[in-house]
Amino acid sequence: MEKIVYKILSTKRNKFIVIMIVLMAMGASVMMIPTKLILARMLPGKSANTFTIYVDTATNASIKETKMVTSCIVDIMTKEKEVTDMEVFLGQGAPLDYAGLVKGSALKSLKNQAEIVINLTDKHGRDEPSFAMVHRIRPIINEACGSLVENTSIRFTEMPSGPPTLATIVVELYGKNDEVLRETAINVAAILAETDGLVDIDIMQDDLYTKYDLVPDKEKIIRSGLSVDQVNQIIYLAFQGMPIAVKNTHNQQDQIPIFLRLDDKTRTVDFHTKEALLNKLSSLKLMNAKGMMVPLSEIIQLEAQLSSPTIFRKNLKNMVTITAECDMVSQVYPLLESRDKMIEKLWKKYEVTKKPGIDTFMFDLNLVDRKTGTKILLRWDGEMKVSLDTFRDLGGAFISALVLMFLLMVVYYKSFALSGIVLIGSFLSIVGVIAGHWVADKFSLFMTDVNFFLTATSLIGFISLMGISARSSLLLIDFAMSLIADTGMEKKRAIAIATATRAKPIMLTAVAIILGSLLLATDPIFGGLGVALIFGSMATTLVSLFFIPVLMDNARALMPDEYFMNQIKVKKGTWCVIADNVKSLFPPYKMRK
Repeated sequence: MEKIVYKILSTKRNKFIVIMIVLMAMGASVMMIPTKLILARMLPGKSANTFTIYVDTATNASIKETKMVTSCIVDIMTKEKEVTDMEVFLGQGAPLDYAGLVKGSALKSLKNQAEIVINLTDKHGRDEPSFAMVHRIRPIINEACGSLVENTSIRFTEMPSGPPTLATIVVELYGKNDEVLRETAINVAAILAETDGLVDIDIMQDDLYTKYDLVPDKEKIIRSGLSVDQVNQIIYLAFQGMPIAVKNTHNQQDQIPIFLRLDDKTRTVDFHTKEALLNKLSSLKLMNAKGMMVPLSEIIQLEAQLSSPTIFRKNLKNMVTITAECDMVSQVYPLLESRDKMIEKLWKKYEVTKKPGIDTFMFDLNLVDRKTGTKILLRWDGEMKVSLDTFRDLGGAFISALVLMFLLMVVYYKSFALSGIVLIGSFLSIVGVIAGHWVADKFSLFMTDVNFFLTATSLIGFISLMGISARSSLLLIDFAMSLIADTGMEKKRAIAIATATRAKPIMLTAVAIILGSLLLATDPIFGGLGVALIFGSMATTLVSLFFIPVLMDNARALMPDEYFMNQIKVKKGTWCVIADNVKSLFPPYKMRK
């Protein structure tokens, strides 16, 4: 090792080769991220023992129609051998779990809403992980059950690996004109549906439908010998039902109400038309005071009007939310692709500006209708926002750690050059981190056909490597400086001996980290941390043993006695005085005659 390092330091050509190799490795590793050789993601999917299917039929759908969709889903899921049992919650949400806390399960109470909880066999005893099962059965269920009821939305919700969000990708539209918001939301949802990797597209907005108000005609009612109250009661009794009497029993202390209404078949209107409703009302007749039967259709008018959708607001602004999930892909790339498509397709109707304002997010879009001038803010949220916030915070922590390390080294060495060497050695561990993820991704695709992502835990491993790599650089610098100061050894030889002496402890430290991180590398969540520690330690070892010595050889601060003596013009007879002055300035270093 001593001969190798000394040979590298002996010529400028060898040092140039080492520097170029490091720079090329650094550039190649960093370019793996924009070229998508390495895919970034907040946290990868993890296999669980349960997942939930959310079902939302049309806003005006009945509980019978919702049950028809859930029954179809249950029939398909019963054919899966890994499913142990299922629970269907009609008209309500399932008991709250980690994901349901933010997805609004506790607020579900309508007839068009349902949740199906799927319980699977233990994840350690089956070959197919839960996220792979969801990926496989999602198109089957959507094709078979999604078209049974109009405007049906079927979404698969898995237990999140990190903090739960409303959805992986969330688009929020803010504006004052509800009609423009609805039209824009439909266009945005269509673009998301066309983007590869995005599934379970859903617009969180009530559907518009025609409803009919039953308005009693008071003049006809009076002429028919009936009362308005009698008409209202018979309509409510027929379709909604009410208690009409009570029953006494010895087995219960209170009276038991007798509830009456038409049976399901009689009170159900087969078609959503005005004629069908009039035919149903004509079959209901009331007896007036003269004993004559009067059909309800003769004394009631039908008034058609559009439904009143629920108004959603956030920060006192009207909004519409569009959600989408990622199908075994990172959320970063579908978001960027769909955003470019939105800019391209919405440009015909809106003036689109990408420049964010003071209170807007970096990916937000400002839309202005070219005809009416209506302004709409398109804001991105969901797991993508959490990911960017997390990477921003980790990046801030990384920069803070670098600055703090640099300041501490400056205080210790009294030299910016030596502190920079330590800093560069710490940062170059990123070469091993990125290259390790590329190797792990190829191995993962070969074994499981699932990508291995650069995650938040990978960045945590990168930050933790900085201390290890800095320690290796410090050992080399201190050892070399001691050899130069105590023995007056030549700088190149001192660096070579220091590197050869400290090579074994540096490599033993790396081996200990690698062996300790092997179990982490197999974990679905902390695999990025394990891979970062393993391959980053390898890169740190190579950098410490071959690249740091090159930087040390070029650092004048490493050997201040030779540097200053070369700058001093010594006259005959004054050597001892100058040497003593220099020695007084640098007491730790022995001056050579």
